[in-house]
Formats: sequence, structure tokens, C-alpha cells
Amino acid sequence: MRHWRARPGPGLGFDLAATLGLMLLVAAGCGNPGRVDGNLTNDWGAMPPATGFEPMAATCHLANFAATGPRATYEEVDCSVQHRTETVYVGTYTGTAADAEQPPVETSSGARAAYHTCDEKTTAYVGAPWRTARLWIGVTHPSPAAWSGGSRWFRCDVVELDSIEDNGALVERQGSLRGALATSSDLALGCYAIKLDDNGAIDTMPPANCTDKHNAEFAGVWDAPADASYPKGDAAWEEFHDGCRTVVSAYTGVPDDKNLQYRTGVVSLPGNTDVWAQGDRGVRCYLWLDGAELTSTLKGKGTKALPVQYK
Repeated sequence: MRHWRARPGPGLGFDLAATLGLMLLVAAGCGNPGRVDGNLTNDWGAMPPATGFEPMAATCHLANFAATGPRATYEEVDCSVQHRTETVYVGTYTGTAADAEQPPVETSSGARAAYHTCDEKTTAYVGAPWRTARLWIGVTHPSPAAWSGGSRWFRCDVVELDSIEDNGALVERQGSLRGALATSSDLALGCYAIKLDDNGAIDTMPPANCTDKHNAEFAGVWDAPADASYPKGDAAWEEFHDGCRTVVSAYTGVPDDKNLQYRTGVVSLPGNTDVWAQGDRGVRCYLWLDGAELTSTLKGKGTKALPVQYK
């Protein structure tokens, strides 16, 4: 039946009371059509549960990396377009981390587990260990408001840097990083021409072609123990240098013994304290021959290329 609503004003032109009485009589005679029970909701299918925003993997973005990713700042672009970040994987928090009232803080076990996942997923995505290249990864979490609304995703983002060694800046790139390290790439770390300051400490570490004059070379990555502290002081750094000497030994093909320190110096480069707090234990290792003018790689060259030098 049709429902009416009277609107006050002149010119109604009929007896309102009589009309209402007629409507009641008509209503009393109304019945439901056949096979209709009058219950408007009992046969409706259940509505699906409400779902919040969730980012997509294998997508590129105009925005800089951010540890928190609200929906309002999320924008996907084709990776052929100039962009700043690329999402390689989207995971889901579970267990204790998912039950928390707030997104995991960087030092929590949940955040460390997410970083570990992103570490592995990024290596698989780019085609080789990402620390062997000018790459950096970060984990993005939902905003506190989205977390309160039920979001439990985390996002693994990778960015290109113009330098790993000299506090490099983010590169706006074109093209996806998927498979970028599966073949030879200009992203890969190579040789360097280390320059010292007036105190004899490393000042800058610009890259150099391995066929040009240089005095240092990337040798690989040492995995520091899970319980290791971020290095502070000479003793702590010496532990890291010992780890990197093992990497340099394997890279150059020389014995990993007490004479190695007289064959070559090493540079040990962990990530910053932020990613260390999230469980990043990968330390980049470089051989360094101060004063040398090398013009080729020392990979696999053995003891003839790196003789013991006690002075």
C-alpha cells in the first residue's frame, strides 16, 4: 500500500477525518499476495563481513616510503612510470601480533617477523640477495585507525638508492625491480675508490669501474648473530671485521687465517639502527687495500694477488 503524508496549508479540498477513516477501512481489507509472508528480511542472504583497504603486491607508488600506510596516501602507478617505491609482497599479521590493540612497534617480535619475511620475499622478487645491490627495504603497517578497524596486513617495499656506502638518497626510477638482479645489473655493488679524511678515517666511498683505478671491492654479506648488538666501540667493530674477513677470504680465495689481516683490510657496513632493531643482521663486507691502485677485480685471484704484507 502507498503511504501518505499530509502537508499543512490551504486548499486541501477534502474532509481529512473522513479520508483517514476510509484509509483505515481499506488497510483492514488488504492481504498479502500469494506466496508472500509479509516478512521482508527472513529470506535475505547474509551480508558479507565488512573489509578494510588492503594494498596490492607487485605495484609501484609515487610516494616515498613510510612506516605507516593510510588509505588516503595510497596510490598505485604502472612501474614504467617514474616512481619511488615498489611493493614486492603483502603479508598478514597473525597470532599475538594480530591480537594487539596497536600495530607492532619496530622492536616487537611481530615487527621483526614481518621484516624477516620481507627480507626473504624481496630477495626472491629481485632475483638475488638484495643486499648485494643498491637497494633498501622497509615494512609498512596499517594506520592505528585502520588497525582498530580490523586491518592486519603488512607491506614489503623496496627502493633504489644512489649509494649504499655514502648515505645514499632515494632514486626515482622507471621499470620494475622484479628480476632486476637475476642477470648482470648496474644496481650490483662492485669496486670503490675510498678516500680518507685528515684523520685517516674513511671520508667517502664513491663507486668505480673495476677496470679503473680503485682500492676497495664489495665481497659479500656476513650474517651477524641474531643476538648481536649494534656495534659501538673498537671491540664490537672488531667482531664485525672478523666476520667480514671470512667473507673476503671466500671471495678472493685466500686462507681465512691469522695472516688474512696482513693481506687486506676490510670495511664492515651494517644497516642503520632502525632496521637493526627490526632484526636486520646482514652486514655488507668490502676488501680494502689502502694506497693500492687496482685495475681489476680480485674475485678468486688467490694469494698471489693478495700477498701477506706485514708492513
